[in-house]
Amino acid sequence: MRAPFARERLRGPWMAMHIPARRAGEDMAHAHMHSGGWGSFIRYDEEQDRPQVSRALLSRVGQYARPYWGGVAVMLATILAISLLSLIPPLLLRDLIDTALPQHDAGRLNLLALGMIAVPLANGLIGVAQRYASARVGEGIIFDLRCAIYAHVQRMSLRFFTRTRAGELMSRLNNDVVGAQGAITGTFVTLISNTVSLVMTLAIMLSLEWRLTLLGIAIFPLFILPARRIGQTLRTLRRKSMDLNAHMNAQMNETLNISGALLTKVFGRQRMEVDRFRERSAGVRDIGVQQAVVGRWFALGLSLVSALGTALVFWAGGHLVLRGIFSVGTIVAFSAYLANLYGPLMAMSNARVDFATSMVSFERVFEVLDLPAEISDRPGALDLARVEGSLRFDRVTFSYEEEGDEAAELEEVRRFTPHATVDYVPSIPRQSAPEGASGPTRYALQEISFEIRPGQVAALVGPSGAGKTTVTYLVPRLYDPTDGAVLLDGHDLRDLTQESLARHIGMVTQESYLFHDTLRNNLLYARPEATDAELEAACRAANIHEFIASLPDKYETLVGERGYRLSGGEKQRVAIARVILKDPRVLILDEATSHLDSQSEALIQQAMELVMRGRTSLVIAHRLSTVIGADVILVMEGGRVVEQGGHADLLARGGAYARLYDTQFNPQGSREASTTSP
Repeated sequence: MRAPFARERLRGPWMAMHIPARRAGEDMAHAHMHSGGWGSFIRYDEEQDRPQVSRALLSRVGQYARPYWGGVAVMLATILAISLLSLIPPLLLRDLIDTALPQHDAGRLNLLALGMIAVPLANGLIGVAQRYASARVGEGIIFDLRCAIYAHVQRMSLRFFTRTRAGELMSRLNNDVVGAQGAITGTFVTLISNTVSLVMTLAIMLSLEWRLTLLGIAIFPLFILPARRIGQTLRTLRRKSMDLNAHMNAQMNETLNISGALLTKVFGRQRMEVDRFRERSAGVRDIGVQQAVVGRWFALGLSLVSALGTALVFWAGGHLVLRGIFSVGTIVAFSAYLANLYGPLMAMSNARVDFATSMVSFERVFEVLDLPAEISDRPGALDLARVEGSLRFDRVTFSYEEEGDEAAELEEVRRFTPHATVDYVPSIPRQSAPEGASGPTRYALQEISFEIRPGQVAALVGPSGAGKTTVTYLVPRLYDPTDGAVLLDGHDLRDLTQESLARHIGMVTQESYLFHDTLRNNLLYARPEATDAELEAACRAANIHEFIASLPDKYETLVGERGYRLSGGEKQRVAIARVILKDPRVLILDEATSHLDSQSEALIQQAMELVMRGRTSLVIAHRLSTVIGADVILVMEGGRVVEQGGHADLLARGGAYARLYDTQFNPQGSREASTTSP
């Protein structure tokens, strides 16, 4: 079985929050509510329910931060400077009360007033430098992670995209990457600054009065207990919130695109979808209210503990002042330091959980980066500079149900359990399922063998589901055979670079996809360096130039989302023009004329005859003219090539092709007439 690892399907951004000392209790609760869910690579202590971040994860995070160590060093230096400056105001206040005012020292009073202005000014200027360094580090990490994920996903096989939700990938590229940045520039800064502030404040308080300091920190356990109890409640609510948000976001992703909106309108289900959305949004609303109320109770509890500690210190310190042990200024300064002490104490009482939470985004990013690419170049793969066009399938067997493929890994059920003991693993092993774990494998192709010589046109015919499209997917190596080999000019495709295959193979699929861009840019996607004359020639060959020329913006016309501003036939002709512009040596047409009317099809067929001349062409044929004109016809049934040969020969055999011809290609015509056609 595959190694299980937990994940939440759609999460909001994990923006770690800097917690000022004066609002630590309330903001800590807020951070709990808005921190990320619990990922697969956090190990849980069953008794204490404390997530443990592995050393491997921290080491890997450090690799991404390493190029920015200069910025990190500046951040640490500014944290230290700000913490030191924050210790000065209470001392100024003590000196004001104990010295300047009793002695009526105006000069000293003036200096103290200037100091009270200078300290926050210096703090603010240093804070700007800290924010600049933090932004440089954070945005740099976002850039690196986002580019790494996008580049890695681009290397994935077609299988990955057929099994992975687009919304999931968008979440990894956006929310999780931003959350990963927050882990370094937010949580990291908060932990360090709170630690430094806590240590320095304790040192100053001990130097002022050690007895009051011990009294002030005696209530520290009262910070930990509510943090642990209510923190668990907040985490449970957060998990429910992520689940509800996932359902709501999934509905939006499915119904707010063109295809989903069209389906909704055609079936008149707008009201039903609105009701479903209201129900799911209500769940998100209700859980949000619960989180807010629990968080506020949490903040109230921490505030009461802080007030208790302050009251004890004032009570004990007041008695010491009455007994003349130390001055009024000292107890006033001490009370100011208490705020600097309790703020970090409240923030750090559950710091381990906060840090582990903030690392979830890194884990989710690494889940994608660790997925193995099913289709990749072998070491020393050959880059074919020139292709003759000989194409051969040698006992090829193929199944879409590959065990251990990368998409299945991402879609593995990885639901969180409170006492999970799964550790972070830096890579995902590809393992086979155990015997009996699943049913028999379904094969789309079974030991098919055929050869197409350079310059020949081969027509693939057969009923729906026979495996015709699968054959065309194996030629440009969108998939690799489960068994057997596909050879181009005698080379196994797996021994050739993917770049050279893409350069020499052109394909028009059943559903033509156009970017939301101009017609010109969609066409130039095939060959960016093409001239205007070449562009126009390709469009003329595809019988689309006159239509484009009639548009107000001509080749600068925006085609809309997925080309929806064009008709099906117009999109298909643009796709054909695009592959003509590419000028490949091997041409694959998967029902390329299926959306054309008879007149346009006739013009396209004439153009395609010129285009296919001298090129190896593999055509899925649902049209009689294509079948009759092919050099070789491959008849497929049930994933096998059951017959192959010329049109007349196959008809004469009276086998599968003859039956298919009678029912599909020429149900009302004369077989004798067709055998004499060119």
